[in-house]
Amino acid sequence: MSAPLVVLMPVYNDWPLIPPLLARLDAALAGAGLGAEVILADDGSTDTPGRDLLQGARYQALASVTLLHLGRNVGHQRALAIGLAYVHAHRECRAVVLMDADGEDVPEDVPRLVAAHGAEPGTIVFAGRSTRSEGLLFRALYEVYRLAHRLLTGRRIWFGNFSIVPARLLPRLILLSELWNHYPSAIIKARIPFTAIPLPRGPRLGGRSQMSLTSLILHGLGAISVHGDVIGVRALLATLLAIVVCIAGIVTVVLIRSVTDLAIPGWASAVVGLLVAILLQAVLLSLVFVFVTLNSRNYSAVIPRRDYADYLAGETRAYP
Repeated sequence: MSAPLVVLMPVYNDWPLIPPLLARLDAALAGAGLGAEVILADDGSTDTPGRDLLQGARYQALASVTLLHLGRNVGHQRALAIGLAYVHAHRECRAVVLMDADGEDVPEDVPRLVAAHGAEPGTIVFAGRSTRSEGLLFRALYEVYRLAHRLLTGRRIWFGNFSIVPARLLPRLILLSELWNHYPSAIIKARIPFTAIPLPRGPRLGGRSQMSLTSLILHGLGAISVHGDVIGVRALLATLLAIVVCIAGIVTVVLIRSVTDLAIPGWASAVVGLLVAILLQAVLLSLVFVFVTLNSRNYSAVIPRRDYADYLAGETRAYP
């Protein structure tokens, strides 16, 4: 076996999917000569996993499976942040693999992430989504999210949480307050070295997705909010440009009305009135963006390394 890996999976009520998922993960790791321990971050599930969750399981590559119980439901991204801080504090490992517990992050792809990590040991390796298996509506909304993220932040995002994190980067990663809202965006903003390899997203192993339309929208807004200061500055520059254009327009209309014979009676006052209204709105918006940006700089955020223990309600060994 190689040096140990930790596989971290947030779970919310998807307990029936865990045994078949771990069986596939164990087979994939064993086939690649890898060993790992699994930590399932129970994100305040309403369905309690039974004592027989992994009864009768016999794994070759998985040394242990631990249930990390969160005191309340905090959401997928925050469960990841808490889990990463826990791993840093309580586990010795070479790297941490982050993946979903529903099968959409294909367990057979974990060895490929590990191999890519071996080629670039100081870099976080993401699974870049070459294809997706969700429905048409989800894919359309996902593309809208990617476009909005690119337009508002200037940064392209084409990957999710499925990744491998070198242990040497954990101390830096869990100091990021942005990790509390969105893991991939936090990596991008902090300029932590990363790369991505193309891996298709698989189908769910069963049941219905826990992510509703509202959750999907909140997830997208969480990713964009990580870059709130950048968006605030961009919006401020846009409103300042609008102010300049309005002032130039007002001056132009006044000059045309005053010194030329081109003016049509009545149109000048209407245009000036419209430009003044737009100007006042732009000034108001610019003040809002200034105060929002300044307030975000003074906001006391959650630091996973410091605050993670406040969200833990205990842990249970599920295997062996």
